[in-house]
Amino acid sequence: MRLFRHTADLPADARGAVVALGNFDGVHRGHQAVIGTAQRIARDLGAPSAVLTFEPHPRSVFRPADAPFRLSPFRVKARHIEALGVDLLFVCHFDDSFLHKSAEAFIEDDLVRGLGARHVVCGYDFLFGHGRRGDPALLKQAGLLHGFGVTEVGTIADEAGGVYSSTRIRNALVAGNPREAARLLGSPWEIEGRVEHGDHKGRTIGFPTANVELADYLRPAFGVYAVRTGVDHGLDTVWRDGVANLGRRPTVGGTVERLETHLFDFDGDLYGQHLRVQLIDFLRPERKFGSFAELKDQIVQDAAAARAVLAKG
Repeated sequence: MRLFRHTADLPADARGAVVALGNFDGVHRGHQAVIGTAQRIARDLGAPSAVLTFEPHPRSVFRPADAPFRLSPFRVKARHIEALGVDLLFVCHFDDSFLHKSAEAFIEDDLVRGLGARHVVCGYDFLFGHGRRGDPALLKQAGLLHGFGVTEVGTIADEAGGVYSSTRIRNALVAGNPREAARLLGSPWEIEGRVEHGDHKGRTIGFPTANVELADYLRPAFGVYAVRTGVDHGLDTVWRDGVANLGRRPTVGGTVERLETHLFDFDGDLYGQHLRVQLIDFLRPERKFGSFAELKDQIVQDAAAARAVLAKG
């Protein structure tokens, strides 16, 4: 997949694609349906398939005081999109200037003159442009004027009739239900980041941890999780079972929110590595223990519980 962080002055072979439009936070099953539709049309037309997305997430520009909410920071989103087999990924830098860009200007500047889009695909709820005036109906009108096709993808629902959405996934994670989030996403939800030095307390009790800051990730329910973890090597990532605490570590007076992961049967140096941690199941809420010894006893129980959960798949 080729990545372009702009839509202007593109090489000729990056123009004329069938383009899926959206934020695609989480790249969940609904998003996959939109992108898959663009890929099918691209195959029929003999054109490249593409995704156009926005970074940072527009919500962080609209509402900068909001708590962290992202399911997939850009690195993760790009990896998921690439795994779907998309040919081209275009990124519009969403800043105050872009915020005030009209829907018509976005169509003319980015889709027509920039991408030379042959066809665009979007979800039924896709809104764009200043004041969110742009919608699928406006895209269809513009397509007739500028000569590109438009496909609007309707609601994509599960077998129970629930619509796939990033909000629904966030709610599942905040409720401590990573298995439901995984069902909606199509794969386990992950947190990834650079392994940093912590206070090394886990090592003193036989449970060394790899520590990753949460940055702008959504905060799921704080507590202990059964996890699968691997150093990021894309499709070649080797996954290991483990147990992780996500939260502030109140027993040791912690204040920084972070993910601390213990990998079972592993004795290697992970500092500085880019770690991926899949939350598989929620074991218990985070709580403050009366002593470090009491915490150690609980960690032994947590590790046994995580092994049992992960052995079941």
